[in-house]
Amino acid sequence: VQVIIDGFAVMGFPNCGGAIDGTHIPILGPDHQGSQYINRKGYFSMVLQALVDHKGCFTNINVGWPGKVHDARVFRNSGLFRRLQEGIYFPDHKITVGDVEMPIVILGDPAYP
Repeated sequence: VQVIIDGFAVMGFPNCGGAIDGTHIPILGPDHQGSQYINRKGYFSMVLQALVDHKGCFTNINVGWPGKVHDARVFRNSGLFRRLQEGIYFPDHKITVGDVEMPIVILGDPAYP
């Protein structure tokens, strides 16, 4: 984890443990509940959520949710989210920025809390 934190720090992101986002993997429309797999762009897909390190290498993935499901729901139902909530995914490593104590963070778009 420290190597990843140091790598992101060099890029200007202090105490960062990864970057996260979801992407849509195109699939053939399933026979059962096909409408659940049509994403917002109108094609059949499954969602792949990925957490990557400072070099873009996968450190955690979650795949299999229907394309209609929002990134926030995928994240909140992932093992990664549970382990982060339980405080077991990252060590308790905080730094002080100004006068604020900052834990290890993950970079993500507004879909991620």
